[in-house]
Amino acid sequence: MENSMAKTTTGVTARDVASMMVSGARKVMDLTESYLAKAVSEKGPEQPLTFPETAFYLPLANALLGAEVKTLSGAGKVLDTAKTLMPKSDIGKSENFLKEALNAGVAAILAAEVLCALRYLYGEEPQADCPGFFSDTLLRALGIQLVDGRINGIAVVMGKAPDAGTAVEIVRSLQKRNILTLVGDSALGISIIDQLKEGGLNMGLETYVVPFGRDTASVVYVLNFAIRAALMYGGIKAGNSGACVDYVRNRVPAFVLLLGGADEVKAAAGAGALAAGVPIITDLDLPEIRVPGICAHEECLIVEKDYSKIVERAVEARGIKVKITQIPIPVPFSAAFEGERVRKADMFVQFGGKYSTAFEYLRMKKMNEVSDGKVTVAGPEADTMAEGSSYPLGILVEVAGRKMSLDFEPILERQIHKYLNYAMGIFHMGQRDMNWVRISKDARRAGFKIRHLGDILVAKLKDEYGAIVDKAQITIYTNEADVNKLLPEARKAYTARDDRIAGMTDESVDTFYSCTLCQSFAPDHVCVVSPERLGLCGAYSWLDAKAAHEITPTGGNQPIKKGRVIDAVKGIWEGINNFVAESSHQHTTQMAAYSIMESPMTSCGCFECIVAIVPEANGVMIVNREYSGDTPVGMKFTTLASTVGGGAQTPGFLGVGRLYIVSRKFISAEGGLKRVVWMPRELKEALADRLKQRCKDLGDPGLFDKIADETAATDTAALVDFLAKVGHPAPGMPPII
Repeated sequence: MENSMAKTTTGVTARDVASMMVSGARKVMDLTESYLAKAVSEKGPEQPLTFPETAFYLPLANALLGAEVKTLSGAGKVLDTAKTLMPKSDIGKSENFLKEALNAGVAAILAAEVLCALRYLYGEEPQADCPGFFSDTLLRALGIQLVDGRINGIAVVMGKAPDAGTAVEIVRSLQKRNILTLVGDSALGISIIDQLKEGGLNMGLETYVVPFGRDTASVVYVLNFAIRAALMYGGIKAGNSGACVDYVRNRVPAFVLLLGGADEVKAAAGAGALAAGVPIITDLDLPEIRVPGICAHEECLIVEKDYSKIVERAVEARGIKVKITQIPIPVPFSAAFEGERVRKADMFVQFGGKYSTAFEYLRMKKMNEVSDGKVTVAGPEADTMAEGSSYPLGILVEVAGRKMSLDFEPILERQIHKYLNYAMGIFHMGQRDMNWVRISKDARRAGFKIRHLGDILVAKLKDEYGAIVDKAQITIYTNEADVNKLLPEARKAYTARDDRIAGMTDESVDTFYSCTLCQSFAPDHVCVVSPERLGLCGAYSWLDAKAAHEITPTGGNQPIKKGRVIDAVKGIWEGINNFVAESSHQHTTQMAAYSIMESPMTSCGCFECIVAIVPEANGVMIVNREYSGDTPVGMKFTTLASTVGGGAQTPGFLGVGRLYIVSRKFISAEGGLKRVVWMPRELKEALADRLKQRCKDLGDPGLFDKIADETAATDTAALVDFLAKVGHPAPGMPPII
C-alpha cells in the first residue's frame, strides 16, 4: 500500500499522515473520556443521552456497532469498544499502517459522536448560526431530493479558503452543480462559515449551503447524517458495519474538501471519513492516497491546489454525474423542433453542405485533458457574421469518462445531429465531414450564437449519456485555417472506424440493427444496418449500432433477428420485414437489403450518396452530396434528394452511405458494382483504392477506368457512347428493368 502513495514536496509521507491520524484519535478519545467521566460524576450513569429528533440513538454507534445508546453508561460502552480499534503499538513500523490508521479513524468518529451528544446534554450545542445535529425529518426530505436528482451530491467543506472571495467561488461552483454543501470547521482560527458571511453568501437549506459547526468534532453531524441513509433507505440492520459503509461508499455521493490546514484531530476525523468511503480532496501539501476498496472510485486522499479546479476534481473523484437541468440558450429547446427546416429565405447564416468546408468530430480524451462544460469558439461569432453568408465550421467534441471507450465515439458523435435540431431555428443535416448547419434569422434575433451549439452538446451528452460521459468540452472553429488543420485527423478517425468491421459478412450474424434517429425528418423511414451495409448517413456501422444499443437499450438502435429467409439473393427475411413494417407504421411491409429495383430500403435525407437507375445504359449512376453539377439522368443531387428522401420506397432510386458502394452486397441482386456506369470524379477518387480492390475481387480490374465521370459525360447519349467505347459490362448484362 505504501508504494501507491508518494512523498510530498515537504517530505511528508503517507506513514507520517497515518501517525497523525492515530495521534489525533487518541486525543479525541482522551477528551471524550474525560468529559464523560465528568458527566457521570455530576449526573449519574443512568442520565439520558440522546440527539434530538432521531430514532437512531447515536447514529454512528447504532449503525457500526448495533448499540442503542440511551444513557451515559451506554456511551461508556461505546468508548470501550472504540478503544479496541486503536493500534496496540506504534504504527510507524507496521506493514498495515494504513488499515490501522483507518481503524483509529473509526474510533475517533465514534468518540466524537459521544462528545457532541455530551455537548447537547450540557446545552453547548447547537453552536451559533449552526443547526447542529441533522434530524431524521431533514434527512428524509433531503434523501428524496437525492433520489429524484434535485441534489447531485453532498460536499463537506472543512477549514478555510485563502480568502472570502475564494470561499464564495468554491461554494458557488458547488451550488451551480446542485450539490448540497455542508460547511464548517476552522483553520488558523478562521472558519469558512465566517468567510462565506463576509462574502455575502446566503446560507440555509433553501440555498443548499448549511453550516454544521465551527470545530472539527462537529463533522460527525455530517457523518452520522450519511450513515443513517444506510439504515433508513438501504434497509440495512444496525450493527452491520460492512454493509453500512458499502452503502455510503456506493450510494451516498459525498466528498470532503479539506482547506487551509490540518492538525492531528482533523487528521483523525479525515481517517474516519475515509473509512466510511468518503474521499478527501485537499489543498494541503499531503501525499495522495489511491487504494482500491476504500472509496468508490479508488481515489481516497487527493491534492488539488488550484481552487478553480478543486470542485471539478472532487466531482470527478466521487463519480458524481452533474446534469444540466436547463440549457442556457436563448431559443426554445425541445424534441418538437427536431424536424424543423430552415429555408434559404429564413436563413441568417449557414455552414457546410455544398457551401463551405465543415466537419463534426467526437474524440475520447483522458479525464485530466477535459475541462468539463468548457465551450470555446475559435473564429468569428454569429454577431460578426454577414447575414446570408456561408462560413466554415468545425465542431470538436471531447469527452472523458471512466466507462467511455473508443467504440462509443461514433455513437455519441451521431447524436450531434439530433441534439442541434432540438433547438428552434437551428437546422442540421448530415454527419462527419458532410454536415450542413443553418441558423435562422429568428434564432439570431433572439440572441443565438455559435457557442450555444456547444452549450447544447455539453448538456445533452451528459444528460442522456451520463453513464459513460463524465466530462465534456466543445471547441467550435469558424475560420478556414483551423477547420482545414483538424480535418485530416477527423478523416483518419472516420476511416479507422470504418475499417473495424472489415471481414464481417451478413451471413456471419443472425441479427441486424435498426436506426431510427432520422425519423424526425422522415417518420416512416427505417434504416437497417448490417455488417455489409452501413447506415445511409455513413456514420453507423453494424458494430456502432450494436454498441449504441448496449449504451441505450431503449434507443434508436434496436436488434432485429433476421428470421426465416424469404429471398437470399435479394436479402429479404421475415424478421426484418416484420420489424420494418411495425417501425414504419405499416408504410413499408417488405424490404430487400440487396436490391434497388424490388422493395429497396427507404431513405430519410441524411444519405451521403444517391444511386439512380440509368435505363439507357442498363446500369446505375451514383452522385454524392458534394457534387452540384449535372448528372446523366438530367437531375442534380438536390432534385434527386427530393425524389428519394422522406421515407418513401422508390424502386430504381436508393440513398446510401459511401462505403456501401464498395460492399460485396451493394445492389448485388442486380449485379453489384458492375452496374455502376457513372459517378463524380471526386467520389471516384475518394474511393479509388477500395474501388480498385473491389474490381479485382470481381475479376475485372479494368472496371474502375470504365466507370464514367463528369469529364466523360453528363447526359445519357454521351454516357452510352463512352460505355461502348471502353467496353463497360453493364450494357451487356441482363435487363435491369
